[in-house]
Amino acid sequence: MHKIKINKFLIPLGICLAVVSCTPALAPLAATKAVPESFDKSMDTITTATAPWRTYFKDQNLIHLIDIALQNNQELQITLQEIEIAKNDIRVRKGALLPKVGIGAGAGIEKVGRYTSQGAGDASTEIRPGLEMPEPLGDLKIAAYANWEVDIWKKLRSSKKAAISRYLSTVEGKNFVITNLIAEVANSYYELLALDSQLDIVKQTINLQSNALEIVKIQKEAARTTELAVQKFQAEVMASKSMEFEILQNIKETENKINFLLGQYPQEIKRDKTNFVDLIPSGISSGIPAQLLANRPDIKQAELELEAAKLDVKTARAEFYPSLDITAAVGFNAFKPSYLFTLPESLLYALAGDLTAPLINRNALKAEYSSANARQIQALYNYERSILNAYLEVSSQLSKINNLEKSYDLKSQQVAALNRSIAVAGDLFKSARVDYFEVLMTQRDALESKLELIETKKAQLNASVLVYRDLGGGWK
Repeated sequence: MHKIKINKFLIPLGICLAVVSCTPALAPLAATKAVPESFDKSMDTITTATAPWRTYFKDQNLIHLIDIALQNNQELQITLQEIEIAKNDIRVRKGALLPKVGIGAGAGIEKVGRYTSQGAGDASTEIRPGLEMPEPLGDLKIAAYANWEVDIWKKLRSSKKAAISRYLSTVEGKNFVITNLIAEVANSYYELLALDSQLDIVKQTINLQSNALEIVKIQKEAARTTELAVQKFQAEVMASKSMEFEILQNIKETENKINFLLGQYPQEIKRDKTNFVDLIPSGISSGIPAQLLANRPDIKQAELELEAAKLDVKTARAEFYPSLDITAAVGFNAFKPSYLFTLPESLLYALAGDLTAPLINRNALKAEYSSANARQIQALYNYERSILNAYLEVSSQLSKINNLEKSYDLKSQQVAALNRSIAVAGDLFKSARVDYFEVLMTQRDALESKLELIETKKAQLNASVLVYRDLGGGWK
C-alpha cells in the first residue's frame, strides 16, 4: 500500500503543498520543485485574492449583472445540487454507524401432517387443560428488530470521513464555479464595451472617409484627379460600412452570451458606452508570498479529494478483516390473536452475534483495494497538477498585465501620431503635394491603430479580471 500523509506548509509561492511520505513508486512525484526567485518578494498583506468582488469591480452595471448571474446561472445551480447530494451522502455514512432498527408484523397459517414429528407433538400438546392445539395452526408476530455492524476496524468511520471530505470538496467546487462565473461575466462585459467603442470609431471613420470622398469627387470634376481615386475612396467607405455591420453582429452575440450566463432571455445589456478608453484596470495587490495561491478553491478541492481518496484506501483495507454483526429481536408471537399479548407466554426475544471474514471473494476485495490505491495516487497527481497550473496561470497574468501596460502607452502615442497625420495628409492632398493613395493608407492605418488600442485596453481589463480569478478571488 502507498501511504500518503499531507502536512500543510507555506512556501514563497504561497501554495499549500504536500509533504509526501511514500514508497519508492511515488518518489519522483514527491520530489521538491524549485520555485522561481522572482516570486520570492514582499507584498502587501491585503491581497487581491481576499478582496470581495463587490469592492474589486467598480462599475455598478457590471456589479448588477454579476448579482443576476449568481442568482440565475444554471451551471451554478447544478453545482449547488451536487453539494446537496454530497451532504446527503454524509447522512448515509453516519447512518451506517448506528444500529438498523425496524418494526415488523406478520401473519400466517400452517397445516402439517399428523404423522410428522411436529404434527404428532402438536396433537399430544394441550394449551390448557382440555384445550388442544388448533388445526390448522396460525402464526401471528409483532416484533422489533435490530442489526448492528460493530465498527472494529474503523471501516465505517473512514467511509464517513471520506464523505465529509468530498462534501467539503464540492463546496470548494462551488466556489471555483463562482469565481469563474464572475470572471466570465466581467470579461464578456468588457468585450461588449470594447465593441461599442470600436463601433463609434468605425462610424467616425466612415464620416471622415465620406468627407474625403466628396473632396475627391470635386477634384475629379476640376480635373485634378482621376476616376480611379474616386473608386478607391468609394471602396474604402464600403469596407468601413461592412465592418460596422460585423461589429453590430458581434455586439448582439456578446449580449446573448451575457444573457446566457445570467440565465435570461435575449435583452439589451445595460452599460455605459462613453468612457471605455478611460477605464483603469483594478490595481493588483498579490499579497504576501505565503498567501499567493492559498485562496484558490481548485487547490483546496484537489487537496480534499486527495484526503478522501486516502480514506477510501483505509476503508478498502478494512474489508479484509473480520466483521462483527450483532442482531437482536423482541416482540410477541402466538397462533391466535387473543394470546398475542399474553405475557410471558407470547414474549419473543433473540440475540446473536456473527463474526465473519471474507474467504472466497478475496480476489474481488484485492481488486477494489488496488483500485482505491490507484485512485489515491491519481488524486495526488491531480493535486500537484492543480498547484502547477495555478502557479503558471498567475505568473502569466502578472507578466501580461505589466507588458500590456507598456504596450498600451506606445499604442496611444501611435494613435495620436496617426490622428495628426490624417489632417496633414488631407491638407497636402488638397494642395496636390501627395496623391490619394497616401491619404487612403493614412486613414486605414489610423483606423487599425485605434481598433488595436481598444483591443489592448480590453486585454488590460481582462487580464486584471483573470489574475483576480487565478488568485482565487471572486467567490466571497
